[in-house]
Amino acid sequence: MHFKTWILLAGLTGLFGAFGLLLAGPTGMVIALLIAVAMNLFAYWNSDRMVLSQYNAQAVEPDTANPLLRTYYNDIAELAQRAGLPMPGVYVIDSDQPNAFATGRDPQHAAVCATTGLLQRLDRSEIRGVMAHELAHVKSRDTLTMTITASIAGAVSSLANFAMFFGGSRDDEDRGGNIIGVIAMAILAPVAAMLVQMAISRTREYAADRVGGEISGDPQSLARALHKIEAYAQGLPNYDAERNPATAHLFIINPLHGGGMDNLFSTHPSTENRVQALIRLAQEMGGRRSGKTFTAVPTTDMG
Repeated sequence: MHFKTWILLAGLTGLFGAFGLLLAGPTGMVIALLIAVAMNLFAYWNSDRMVLSQYNAQAVEPDTANPLLRTYYNDIAELAQRAGLPMPGVYVIDSDQPNAFATGRDPQHAAVCATTGLLQRLDRSEIRGVMAHELAHVKSRDTLTMTITASIAGAVSSLANFAMFFGGSRDDEDRGGNIIGVIAMAILAPVAAMLVQMAISRTREYAADRVGGEISGDPQSLARALHKIEAYAQGLPNYDAERNPATAHLFIINPLHGGGMDNLFSTHPSTENRVQALIRLAQEMGGRRSGKTFTAVPTTDMG
């Protein structure tokens, strides 16, 4: 899984450099890569604060008077210990849609965040399964990988916009006959960057499901949670996510819609594929209910 991720990330970086080369020659390639480095450094140091601020996330303290939040905090502390991780920052978002994400550049500077909808609509074992999945992202440093991926993909899109403007302002003679190639790259590069970004996201979700199931010791609960979150997401919008679609890949289920096919244009794997993988993991772990069939939450229960 990690090898595939880094191969895809290397391909995305190569695409960025190639775009700079086509746009302005060797100098353009160097400038493009320097921009990418600067963006990644900024994202490395500030990604957690940026994402938490975008969602107006509120910190949860261990001595909170809210019993639901106290249980949430204590369960994360236990799961982090089981995973061999330092205690992450614990946050909550005021959103009816059940969902969760992790952020931070490394396990020492990590944060996990759940929505109020997750804490109110799922049972405790399912919440533990979801948060174990998020801690798996922290353990595997996926949050940093996805931040870098998003930064490079965003830079490719920015270069594409510049190329369209720059290409349209110069005639074929000035561009040395290369304008067609620049315009083609300007159209195709962002699409290719998006596909690579989505492929990396899907790869890391499968891995986090497996590691999260091992951390919690209960892959079945995570499987049930995935079905429930997907069903709720179809009817309960996450308005902050709609305003910040570039962060959709951080969530355990795509907050912009209620699921999606496991194809090139999906930021997340098919929920059913993930559930089947978790059932197989439960069988490997000797789960007593490995043959259980999971069903989505009835729409009548979603308010």
